[in-house]
Amino acid sequence: MRRYAERIRQRLGVRMRSALAASAVVAIASVLTGVAFVVAARLILTGNVDQSAGDRAAQIAGALGDEEALTAVIQPSLRDRTVVQVLGADGTVLRSSTLLTGAQPISPLRPAAGETRREQRRLAAPHDEYFRITALGVSTAAGPRTVLVGQSLDEINDGTEAAVGALAVGLPVLTVIVGVATFLFVGRSLRPVDAMRRQAETISGRNLHARLPVPPTADEIAALANTMNGMLDRIEAATAAQRRFVADASHELRSPLSTVLTGLDLLGDGPHVVRMRRESDRMARLIADLLLLARVDEKGLQLRHEDVDLDDLVYLERERLAADHPGLKVTARTAPVRVSGDPHHLQRVLRNLVDNAARYAKNTVEVTLEAQDGTAEIVVADDGPGIAAQDRARVFGRFVRLDEDRSRAGGGTGLGLPIARDIATAHGGTLTVEESPAGGALLRLRLPLTDA
Repeated sequence: MRRYAERIRQRLGVRMRSALAASAVVAIASVLTGVAFVVAARLILTGNVDQSAGDRAAQIAGALGDEEALTAVIQPSLRDRTVVQVLGADGTVLRSSTLLTGAQPISPLRPAAGETRREQRRLAAPHDEYFRITALGVSTAAGPRTVLVGQSLDEINDGTEAAVGALAVGLPVLTVIVGVATFLFVGRSLRPVDAMRRQAETISGRNLHARLPVPPTADEIAALANTMNGMLDRIEAATAAQRRFVADASHELRSPLSTVLTGLDLLGDGPHVVRMRRESDRMARLIADLLLLARVDEKGLQLRHEDVDLDDLVYLERERLAADHPGLKVTARTAPVRVSGDPHHLQRVLRNLVDNAARYAKNTVEVTLEAQDGTAEIVVADDGPGIAAQDRARVFGRFVRLDEDRSRAGGGTGLGLPIARDIATAHGGTLTVEESPAGGALLRLRLPLTDA
């Protein structure tokens, strides 16, 4: 039950939760206030009835012994619907108002002389309704007497029912009005937050200069916006410093690396020299990749747009791959496909994909190029260990190596696929990973075709 309630709470927005909370508070407070009001009003009205009945009983007690005066005060009141009885010491009815003629005593109360007692009782006569009965004990020359004065509670009950009915109708209406008003007011108050959210969604590592809008009000939302913008300032400064470091370090490493490569060429082709030359080539590729990524992070990928025949690029890369890896079976199935883009970067994408496939393939690398539905599609598949489904998004992270089969020993730097995806995205395309029919990895590059 708690988990279900938590799930509902998470699905409700701040506006709805605020509206429901305000409605609940108003409903509870209104119910408590209404109950207190009805109870207090009933107590006050009942107190007035008791006061009126007590005064009437005192008048009747004062008129005992004076038949004419007693007859005048004992008659029923048409205004407050009062009934009266005077009882003897043995409980017999000595006198009564005309509405109770011949009736039995209306109450069993028999207070002592000078004592007043009260009760509430339903009387069948003169009307089937509740009465508030006041009993007053009186001592007379003829013996003790009990004066019973009953006043109808019908008007009080009617008033109470009317008040409860009004509350039953008014409270739900008030609750709904408060809920709707709160929903609207909170929504209006959260507009700056929504504007901040929309702006925050557009901020990435390539536009850290963007800032959240600050509302003109000097409230907590404005303080939050200023705090977030301050945090973005610090992130932008740190990121810029990191990018400058990577670019400067990569640039400075190119000169000594060129010297090392030149020296290795002078040393001949010994096994150690070959190994050092291979590692130096790998370092050169890594430095070139770092420089490219630094430029991409700083100001995006700069592209030259011209018509590029992808089938020519596929053919060149197939020939190069077959020459570099004579032990692999490299096949290509192509169709004439032309796109608009940067030929250098597109060739780099294709080279990264086929080199990645060759690095992990056991026997076969297959490249397929075709056009369909306005999209050029290049598929590079191998029969290597493949990429698990849970890792197919993570593989595009920089310097990511998944397992021992795709390790540093294979010569990869963990930057080829991230660079390939950045170039594909800059051309308006996509790069995804799937499972090859041969069990290895299948990299699918899609690029928009050149408009005819």
